[in-house]
Amino acid sequence: MNHTQSNILSSKLPNVGTTIFTVMSKLAQEHKAINLGQGFPDFNASQDIIQLVTKAMQDGYNQYAPMPGTIELREQIAIKTERMYGYAPNPDTEITVTSGGTEALYAAISAIVSPGDEVIVLEPCYDSYVPAIELNGGIPVFVSLSSDDFSINFSQLQNAITSRTRAIIINTPHNPTGTTLTQKDLQFLAILLRDRNIYLISDEVYEHIIFDGQQHQSVLRHAELRERSFVISSFGKTYHVTGWKLGYCIAPRELSTEFRKVHQYLTFSSFTPLQIALAEYLRNPEPYESLPQFYQQKRDFFVNLMQQTRFSLLPSRGSYFVLASYGHITDESDTDYAIRLTKEIGVATIPLSVFYNNKTDNKLLRFCYAKKEETLERAVERLMKI
Repeated sequence: MNHTQSNILSSKLPNVGTTIFTVMSKLAQEHKAINLGQGFPDFNASQDIIQLVTKAMQDGYNQYAPMPGTIELREQIAIKTERMYGYAPNPDTEITVTSGGTEALYAAISAIVSPGDEVIVLEPCYDSYVPAIELNGGIPVFVSLSSDDFSINFSQLQNAITSRTRAIIINTPHNPTGTTLTQKDLQFLAILLRDRNIYLISDEVYEHIIFDGQQHQSVLRHAELRERSFVISSFGKTYHVTGWKLGYCIAPRELSTEFRKVHQYLTFSSFTPLQIALAEYLRNPEPYESLPQFYQQKRDFFVNLMQQTRFSLLPSRGSYFVLASYGHITDESDTDYAIRLTKEIGVATIPLSVFYNNKTDNKLLRFCYAKKEETLERAVERLMKI
């Protein structure tokens, strides 16, 4: 028997390599480029929340939290949810605290997807959805958002539904495009799913980063959709602490039961001192209620600066991303152009094609403006050389 042959591992994710985020961040470091690629703030969180975490550690909250999260935090999440969306989930049975939004997405997909099940993915999309579907033996079915304004084409979505469709994943405000779903979109979704045994996974990690006086259209506002949905949120995005990896999932009791079965073997429980601190910090709604204005100022500042460059920016209605069109500057592929910008101009971005299964290239780059004003100014000074 040839031992070298028998020991070759068959990859469960043969198409997954190093992510573009890792590649671009490494390139940015190597070339001392300003990183407007990966989505994280370059400014610190509130000292109040940092002190609350320190206090929780010093007060001895350093052992396992309960599997679904501390009851104090789940109760505060319920209060916040009712305040924001007019719906109070049951802290005992409908809220589960997770190690970030990505873990919640994985647990939700694992809870409902069996081998052969189809899951509809609207693309461009966040890069964790498809691997999570494939690891559970599911089949991703891709429906492209419209190329002009990245809205959902509901007739295409309807055509993609088969007897094997198990779930649809939606994301609002949307990463990477900065678009948002409307009340009408949710109504269309409800009609589409009515009398069908299809679940909804709603990625709402940018729920508080929404602009121009819009109201975030959470699935939690919509009673009919809520009954079949996993709704996923992130404290990392809301409180500028992406490295803390703490999020949560709200779902009906039956769905939460299955979700928790996966969560308890994935991480069991999440970082305890953060949960104690956040339960206290959430008592004050001002930090999350002021977030739209905080990021709208950054968006407007960056958009105004970028008018001095040759790039053409698409509208950003939510999230902390904006897409820039460059097809009138060069016909290079977006990946090649992003790499060249990093090396030669010293600004790192993310090419939009990496968010598509078939690498659709619409000559668009994603910029993250969750940065200090001086960082954005320095970046645009460099981009003006083009």
